[in-house]
Order: sequence, then C-alpha cells, then structure tokens
Amino acid sequence: MRKRVLALLWLGLIPAQLAPAALSAPRPASLPGQPRQAQSTELIERSWQRLDSELRALDQLLPGEPEPPVGDVLSTPELPANLIRANQPATGPIQPADTVAGPPLDLPTPQQLQASGVASLSLEQALAIAFANSATLQAQREQVAAALASLQAAMGSYWPTISAFANGGYEGARSTTTSNKPNDNLGFGPLFDPAGLLDSAGKPTAGPFYVPNGGSAADTSGEWGVEAGLQLNYALLDFARTPTVKAARASLEQQRNTYANQLRSLQLQVSEAYYKLQQDEQLVRVYDANLRNDLVILQDTLELKQAGLVPRLDVLRRRAIQASDEETLIQALADRAVARRQLAVLLNLPAGVTPSPSDPIVVQPRWPLDLEASLLAAYRGNPELEAILATRTALAQQSQATAAGLLPKLSLFASGGGSSSQTSLGNFEFGGGGCCGSTALPLSTTNGWDWSAGLTLTWLLFDAGTTAGQARALAKREAATAQQYAATRNDIRLRIEQAFFNHEASLAKLSSARRGVSAALEAFRDVRLRFLTGLDSELNLSNTQDRLINSQVQRLNATVNVNITYAKLLKELLPMPRDPNLPIQPQLQLQLSSSPATQP
Repeated sequence: MRKRVLALLWLGLIPAQLAPAALSAPRPASLPGQPRQAQSTELIERSWQRLDSELRALDQLLPGEPEPPVGDVLSTPELPANLIRANQPATGPIQPADTVAGPPLDLPTPQQLQASGVASLSLEQALAIAFANSATLQAQREQVAAALASLQAAMGSYWPTISAFANGGYEGARSTTTSNKPNDNLGFGPLFDPAGLLDSAGKPTAGPFYVPNGGSAADTSGEWGVEAGLQLNYALLDFARTPTVKAARASLEQQRNTYANQLRSLQLQVSEAYYKLQQDEQLVRVYDANLRNDLVILQDTLELKQAGLVPRLDVLRRRAIQASDEETLIQALADRAVARRQLAVLLNLPAGVTPSPSDPIVVQPRWPLDLEASLLAAYRGNPELEAILATRTALAQQSQATAAGLLPKLSLFASGGGSSSQTSLGNFEFGGGGCCGSTALPLSTTNGWDWSAGLTLTWLLFDAGTTAGQARALAKREAATAQQYAATRNDIRLRIEQAFFNHEASLAKLSSARRGVSAALEAFRDVRLRFLTGLDSELNLSNTQDRLINSQVQRLNATVNVNITYAKLLKELLPMPRDPNLPIQPQLQLQLSSSPATQP
C-alpha cells in the first residue's frame, strides 16, 4: 500500500497534504472472508473519491470559463486584434518626415492614433531623434536662453538709462469773479473812484478800474499744451551691481551644466529603452519557437499515446505545458508592445509612428577603464557636480547683492525739455456793474524750456533686519548646496560601482550562459530522440526543454545587461556640449581621447 501511495503522489493523483496521512495510516486488518486484494482496491477507491471531492471543491473556487473548452488539443488561441496590431513587423526604415515632433500644445487626433505604422531605426538614429525632439530637453534649452537673457539684463546696470517723456492735452474751464466790496477806498486815485472822471457832457462818471459792490465777470478759458524732454539716470556708486551680475553669470553656468547632464541622462534612457526593446523582440522569437516546439512534441506524444507507448498522463502534461507557454508568449507580445511605446515616448515621435529596432543584438566590449580610473574621470568636469557648484556661487553672489542694500547708493540724474501752450478766453459775461478790469487776452501763446541736473544719495539706515535676514537665508542656502554636492558625489560613486560590478558580472554570466545554451541544446536533442524511441520519459523531455529555454533567456538577459551596464558607465563619463547651439554627436562607446579623464 505504501508503494502505491508513493506512486500516486509522484503522478500527482494524491495531494501532498494527504500523503503523510496515507503513508502513516495503519493497515486495516483483513475482514473474515474478504481477500486482501479487495481491501486494497477499496482503499484506492476511497482515496480517489476524497481526491475527486477536493478537486471539485477547489474547482468551485475558480471563476467560470468564459469560453467552452478547446476541442482540438493542437489548436492555439486567437490573439487579441489590438495586440496583433501593436506587434506588427516594421514596414521599412523610419523616414525623416516621421521624426518631426508635433506642436507641443496639440493632442493626437483619432485618425493619427489609428494610422499606426511601425518603422525600424538604429540606436544612433534613436539618439539623434531624442536629442532633437525631447520636450524636456527643449524646455531646458529655453531655460538656458532665459538665463542668458537675465545675464544680459544684469550687464545693462553698468550703463546709464536714458528715457524720453512727452505729454500733451487740452484743458477747458469757466470761471466767475465777483467783488464783495468796492475798491474806491484803496487810494489809487480817480481811476478807481465812482465819480472820479467827467464824461463829454461834464458829468461825473466812474473810473475805468472802479468795481462796485457785487460786480462780477465770467469767462470761458481753453488751453492747448505740449511738453517733451529727455531724462538720464546713472548709478555712480552701487555695491549690489557687481554681485548681481556675477550671480546671473553663475545661474547661466548652472543651467548650461544642467543641460549637459540632461543630455547624458537622455542618452542613457534611450539606450536602456532600445536595449529593452531588443530584448523583448528576441524573447518573442524565443517563446514563439518554444510554442511551435510544444506543438511538435504534443503531436509526437499523441501518436505515441495512440500506439500505446506512453500513458495518458504524458499527453495531459504536454497540454498543460503548451498552455503555460502560450501565456508566456502572449505576455511577451504585450511587453514588446509596451516597450515600443516607451521608446516612442522618449523620442517624442508623432502619434502614428511606432519604432522597432533595426540593430541586431551585439554585446558591447569590456569597459576600457578600471574602477579607480572610472571614478576619477567621472568626477572631473562632471556637469552634475558643476551645476551644484554654479548654484552655490549664484547664491553667494545673491547674498552679497542683498547685503549691499544696506550700503549707500549714489546716482546722477539730468533732464531737459521744453513746453508750449496756447490759451484762449471768450464768452465774457458781466454783472452788477462788472469787475476785475485786468487785462484779458482773447488768444495767447506761452513757450518755455527747462533743464536740471544733480546727484541722489540713498542710504537705508533701518529696515528692522529685513535685508540682513534675507542675506542670512541666502547664505544658509549656499551652505546647504555644499551638502548637496557631497551627496551627489557619493551617489555618482555608487552608480559607477554598481554599473562596474554588474558589467563585470554580466560578462562572466554571458560566458557561462553561452556554455549553458550549447549544453542544453545538445541535451534536448538527445532526450527528444530517446523519447521518440521510447528510451526516456516525457518528464525528462519537459525538464530538458525548460532548461533549454531558461538558458536561452539567461544568455539574452546577460547580453542585454552587458550593454545596459556599459551605457550606465558611459553616461557618467560621456562628454556633452554645454551650449545648446552646438551640435550633438551620439557616442555609443567611450573614446579615451575625449573622456574627461584625458582632458586638461
């Protein structure tokens, strides 16, 4: 009985949790008149019944099948249409018109999304397209241009400012003047007396300048005027001017170094995405070949089953292996579709263009530098570190410029200009005997000019510590950048060491993987011939097939890891231009003549 239980356990007919109980169960005593063989048969039937009830209970926990079971064991499921469309082969190399990014504020149209074409491109083409189309890189170019404009604006503080001013307009008014007291008591003579003069008849009459009580005069005035001139201002003494210019220059250097570092990061991202897509493309081929091999072996197993050379268990196991390999292939197709879109996003390609790698998988050579030389080369001229130093310099200069607000400032000013106006009077009205006999000019013109020059001294004597506090805040931020520099320096070393050690390990694993593929391939050929001739079991064939596929995948992974770790090391030492106007030449391998370690 124990041997039968072990056999059923090996065949998978008894759950593992029932095996200890079955093995340790005491043998029942033979009933009188009942043979031992009948008792053994009864125990097996009970075990089958318990197994069947457990499988039924387990089957009830699983979701229902959406489709009826497959009748043809050699058939394969139909793949989703969207997955097939996303995995179409490339129709040809990418064209220049397909590499132009769309406007940044546009959204893709349904026609663009539906018209998806697959185009092949090399890694160098992918890098060139990414450098030209990357939205993040273009935004950093704009940041560099903005920093340059800020520096030019700060340089203008060394020069005087000259401004022109002009104004003109029309002003109208009506006024009434009323005398509340006569003016005959001023002692000005008969001209101001109500009877100070004689008319032609010899009768006394009022003088021409006499104004009685209540006399009034009203008139309407209008004036056209224009004024224009020039004004000059020049800061003779400004202690904040030079630190402000130096801070703007340091900010420009910081933006330029950030641009160079983004070029490095973008090349690494594109390289990793390209190598990952190459890996997914090859995995689809491997798993597709494996599934085809499953169908051939399943056909052979069915023929051997019909000939009575293998049990039904071998056919069932082959069907399960085939189904599992189908799932693996379907997932590989989905991974390849996603990897294509990831590369397309990095390249900022139009919505209707999907990239596909045209370069074959070629392993990169061994990294030419040792670890110490790689670290020293990475530290020298590193744009990531240089950007932090430039930020620190900018903060220090901003702190000085802010503190200079407490110092005196001497400025020169000068201005000069002219004015012209025309005044008209009309609509005179008199009442109460009239008044105000001043000269009234119906139309008059006034012209003039003026100029001024002088010095202005301003000195902030008290601001309750506002300026000093702002200067201290900038000084503390400057001190914080020193710690940021240390953290970045350590992070660079860790990245290089990780990439260096993984690169060495990947090269070693690649050598082992090559030997493993050769041995697994020969073993699979031998075991398949032995299985066809009945000299070996299907279980050994399945295990050998899995070992072959795993060794092929391990070799592929080791090759891709060699290339990715090489790209990571290259990113830390790759020389990149800091001026956005300079051309960018993609470089896939380190050239010692242009590495930072060899530059003066």
